[in-house]
Amino acid sequence: MKHSLPDGLQLYYELHGSSDATQAIVFLNGLSQSTAAWAGLVHALGKKYRLILVDLLFQGQSDAAPEHRSFDAHAADVADLLQSLNLPDTVLAGISYGGAVAQRFLVNHPGLVQAGALLSTFPYKDAYFDAIGYSWEAALKVGGYPLMLDVMLPTVLGRSYFLDPIISIENLKNSKANQSPTPENILKLTQATKESGNYLEHLKRVQVPVLVVQGEEDPLCTVEMGKAMYQALPNAELEILPNVGHTLNLECIPELIQLLDTFAAKIRQVV
Repeated sequence: MKHSLPDGLQLYYELHGSSDATQAIVFLNGLSQSTAAWAGLVHALGKKYRLILVDLLFQGQSDAAPEHRSFDAHAADVADLLQSLNLPDTVLAGISYGGAVAQRFLVNHPGLVQAGALLSTFPYKDAYFDAIGYSWEAALKVGGYPLMLDVMLPTVLGRSYFLDPIISIENLKNSKANQSPTPENILKLTQATKESGNYLEHLKRVQVPVLVVQGEEDPLCTVEMGKAMYQALPNAELEILPNVGHTLNLECIPELIQLLDTFAAKIRQVV
């Protein structure tokens, strides 16, 4: 489905799950992901929840804007979408890039959701994070998305995944290549990350419950980053998953389903 934003651009989203559910979960993608990245969670969570999968601008089937979107602007787009939908109590879940957008949403648009889940994301950048981003961009400019993917995978999948893959690395590359985002769109997305600063002080203003989940083997969005978000947020809980890297919606689907379900159940009891 498409939602028209105030500037006329179209935001793609999908509705799944039970239309009678008393709770909804909204999912925001990682940098080069699309709504397809959540396929492993939809069947199980859809039995109990209304699910909304969103492609941010420059992702998947959403439009590309003439200029890049900041994380705050992406959050405003998502807020505009949610205001148009008749949703029950809602948990906003964002992974990596989508988690950075979710942080801004929780600060800038209080009241639109009842809780947040920040998955494998970053409240600040360090020199190692920037170096990884530079290597992705350099590969993208030289060899397009296929080369970027080759460079990216060892930094977004844990070592344990390579030793015992759920989907073979070759099949994973082939599936990603078939839904390859354009280099121009990826570069527009990465601009928001480059311009972002330390957001920890802002997170202190978030009043809703927030679940923070980090993979123990994630070199990009580290356990230390997760702990920093947990300590900054007034009402948070932290889960560190062993033997897992950055891409939680691929590497540990059953565990992620259980964590989100348990967290949503706690919110339901409070509400």
